[in-house]
Amino acid sequence: MPFLEPVTLPGRLVSLEPLAQSHRAELEDAVRDGELWNLWYTSVPRPEGMAAEIDRRLALQEAGSMLPFVTRRAADDRVIGMTTYMNADAANRRLEIGSTWNAAGAHGTGTNAESKLLLLRHAFETLSCIAVEFRTHWMNRQSRAAIERLGAKQDGVLRSHQLMADGSLRDTAVYSVVASEWPMVRNGLELRLARH
Repeated sequence: MPFLEPVTLPGRLVSLEPLAQSHRAELEDAVRDGELWNLWYTSVPRPEGMAAEIDRRLALQEAGSMLPFVTRRAADDRVIGMTTYMNADAANRRLEIGSTWNAAGAHGTGTNAESKLLLLRHAFETLSCIAVEFRTHWMNRQSRAAIERLGAKQDGVLRSHQLMADGSLRDTAVYSVVASEWPMVRNGLELRLARH
């Protein structure tokens, strides 16, 4: 059985659904909210590049290294962004949660925290992961703070790790949650979500 198989992960605030090309128009609308592609330290697709980004993620899913989702907000049934399991390593029961973006209007509403709770729960409780990683640009302070609020611990910084679209070099901050930490991280996320 493959390590990663498409699955819907339902929650109270959001539902994570397997990504499909049929989500393109909804994702184009969501990404226009905040124009996050203009932040030089992110890799958020532009609306006109959404079809290609969906194709890229689905090709990686076919290769077995990624499981991409759309994030659908329960309150209004709108797609508000994308997230993935990526860099899957079945032999070592590890994966990364990343390539995540959410419409600016969804920031601070608990939807991202619940998305991470759903992904982490599935990773540790269904896929029996040993560790789950998060990576972000060192300069993306908002993302780093969000990862730290999850309860992930910083493993280190990979300096000059990736070449960005603008030609600059990305220093990548690497974080992880290991299986023994999962109960504490889960409790923290559930406590945060109880406020929404």
